[in-house]
Formats: sequence, C-alpha cells, structure tokens
Amino acid sequence: MNMKYRFLFFAFFTLNLCHVFAQEDTIKVGRKNKLDFPVSDSVNQQKSTIDAISNRSDLNNFNKNLLASPYDQVTFNIGKSKKSSFFYFSYSRYIIPAALISYGVVVHMNKSLREVDLSTNHEVGEHLSQPIPYDDYMQFAPAVAVYGLDLMGIKARHNLRDRTMIMATSYLIMGAAVQTMKSTTHVARPDGSNMKSFPSGHTATAFVGAHILFKEYKDSSPWIGVSGYAVALASGTMRVLNKKHWVSDVAAGAGVGILSAELGYALLPVWHHVFGIKDKTKSLVILPAITSESLGVGLVYNF
Repeated sequence: MNMKYRFLFFAFFTLNLCHVFAQEDTIKVGRKNKLDFPVSDSVNQQKSTIDAISNRSDLNNFNKNLLASPYDQVTFNIGKSKKSSFFYFSYSRYIIPAALISYGVVVHMNKSLREVDLSTNHEVGEHLSQPIPYDDYMQFAPAVAVYGLDLMGIKARHNLRDRTMIMATSYLIMGAAVQTMKSTTHVARPDGSNMKSFPSGHTATAFVGAHILFKEYKDSSPWIGVSGYAVALASGTMRVLNKKHWVSDVAAGAGVGILSAELGYALLPVWHHVFGIKDKTKSLVILPAITSESLGVGLVYNF
C-alpha cells in the first residue's frame, strides 16, 4: 500500500473511532413494579386504581407515573455530564486528539507542512550538539503522579482499582496503536537510525499519563493537570531536540496518548460489567495487635 494511502487510512480510522465513542451510550433496564396490587391493562382502570390509593399515607410521595406499565424503564446515560458547556459536550473530548493525529498524518502529504519538520530539524542540528537524556524517564512522570498524589492525601476521582484499570486499558490501546502505525507507515527518524519514527511512542506514553492525571485531579486543582501536560510536552520536545522524532511525530503521539486515555475511561463500565464489579466505598481499617510479648498493627484496605 502506498504511504499516502496508509496515512489516509489512519486519519479515516481515527475520525470514525472518535465518532463511535462520542455517541451517548444508553443502557435501558426493565424493572418490575413491586406493588401489592395488580396493574390493570385498561388505562381507565389504572386511573381508578391511582385515585383509590392516592390517600394512602405510605404512597403520598409515590410517583404515579410508575403505574403506566408493569415494567419501569430505567435509563442510565454513560459518559454524559450534566454540565452543558462546550468542554462537557460529548464530541469535545475527541476534537483535540483527532486534530493532533490528523495534523501528523497530513504533514506527510503536504510539502508546506513538511517543511516545518525539516526546518526544525535543521535548526536543532545547528544549535544543539549534545543530546538531552531525560526523555526516557520523564515520559513516566505523569503516570507516577496519578498514584503519588493520592498517597499524599489529594483525593482522586476514581479509587485505586478503577484508576489501575483505566491506566492499564489506556496503555494497552496506546501501545497497540503506536506499534501498528510505526510498522505500517515506515517513516525514517531524523537521525536515520530506523524507519519507525511515526508517531512518537515516548510522547504518547507521557500524554496518556498526563491526561489521566488531569481527569483524576481536575476537581482538586486544574494546575495539577497543567503540570502533567507541561511534563508531557517537555518529553516530546526532547525527542525532537534529540533528533529521534519530527515535530509531526510528536503531535501525532500526543493525540494518540490523549485518545487512548479517553477510550480507557469509556471502557471502564465495560470492565465493571465483565468482572461483575459493583461500586464500593474504599476504606482503611487499622487494627492494633497487642500481646504480652509483642506490639503490632494490622491494616485492611478495601478498594
């Protein structure tokens, strides 16, 4: 397959994936009425029944609409926030990653945009002679902070179990996407070391952690998320300065990382259903163990 068509395929696939997950996910559950009287088939008989029981003290606050059918329809909207601002609109969370990936794809089909990659690499070669060795470590810093801040007493959005499931799912999706794109696009690195430049895996790794960090702690402080994105951006910048990636590789890597994190959150209810997990409140119990010969402490952590 021609390289141009490979990039078009990835752009088309990304936009369709964003469209699928941007749809409002709705689950409808049938629940049988738990009433101590039969529900009539006739609408008039139903109304008569409602009037007959309207004076019962235990049903004063009962919603009479429940009598319209022997089954109530309970609807759960997954992923739809009650807030109505742009940033809580169902599609908005996918706009930025889709735009970043699309930019990385289009660069390889547009000479003017490709010139940005080439000129940046030329400037780096003229002004920087020594590599910066911190990018291999900084890519993991946001992910470490996701757990570290919780240990420091800053409350995260999800408990330890759910955060771990989100993190694992996001990194699995990111790793699969990055390796697939690298092995099919065959873009040469700026230093010519191999043909696996597009997209930047270091940047994708960093932005998965940064985006999860933002979503977990944005209610505590927005600056936590800003710091995570800054570290991730610094990691991507170092990949360019070290001549390991083009600017377009870093942009696409950031998009893949953010998109993977969003899909990790979208799939969390699926894992709850698969493993039969019900929401529980996490708790820590500390039990002293005292005997005539020893003194100790027992810990029980429910998550």
